[in-house]
Amino acid sequence: MLATIDGWLVDVVTDYARLVEPPSMHGPSIGMPHARAMGQGLLELRPRGRSRASRALYCFVHDQQIIIAHAFLKKTRTTPGHDLAIARQRTKEIQRG
Repeated sequence: MLATIDGWLVDVVTDYARLVEPPSMHGPSIGMPHARAMGQGLLELRPRGRSRASRALYCFVHDQQIIIAHAFLKKTRTTPGHDLAIARQRTKEIQRG
């Protein structure tokens, strides 16, 4: 996962770093346009840059710890089903322990 985020352009990584802090401090209440619920305990962090939008799909463990389940560069208007399926599977594995 870190390799994916490290591959993002600097402006996107900077926005990601800015956005990832509030959910870890305040729970899932960050809200749109920076994050949105995707169902089944999965949330979408929506960092942007001048070049391209990216997504980091995450869940909470023990109400405070954020686990990034999947991250990708956004190429379409909607979240691709394949990327959502990967994140949901990883979230299930994380929640099982």
